Amino acid sequence: MDAGKAKRLASELDAYAHWFVAPDPSSAGHFLTLTLFAECGNTARVARDQTAEFLRGTGAGDVVDDARLVVSELVGNVVNHAVPDRDLARPGGCRRIDVIFKVWPKWLFIGVADEDSTPPLLPVGETFSPGLVGELSEAVLPDSGRGLLIAQRLATAVWWTPGDGGGKTVWCRFDLDGEAEHRPR
Repeated sequence: MDAGKAKRLASELDAYAHWFVAPDPSSAGHFLTLTLFAECGNTARVARDQTAEFLRGTGAGDVVDDARLVVSELVGNVVNHAVPDRDLARPGGCRRIDVIFKVWPKWLFIGVADEDSTPPLLPVGETFSPGLVGELSEAVLPDSGRGLLIAQRLATAVWWTPGDGGGKTVWCRFDLDGEAEHRPR
């Protein structure tokens, strides 16, 4: 393994280890969980606004625009597609959405949790070559699945985890340190 690959692997493992725990303020870390409900008419807007407010307050202002868009897409997916698991559904109840932020000096982790255990359909490849996409009209682009594709374009990494008692969380990571390789443009 060459030195570049070894360094990238070490960086990925370091980020992965930090994702598991809530940051301690003494390590210049910040943590927030925002609970929203899918049936409120302004859920995505509130999520976007709170994302911007929190990130600016933590000094992660460089990724505010990208993070707002990713949070908006992930929350929109819950609002439009999530059906709570039978044991989590409450008759007449609202669908809960938790937006989790973990900010470290080198990384921002954002998780959007819902009550639906169905795995998300993460895009695995390009629908069209990048050079061709600019010339295609929106009429030929897919009607669904673009939110997770947007998240994959903007974030360094996107993945999901099942919830312990049901449901799932879709996670994304933004690298903040400037040294790590970032998203392709």
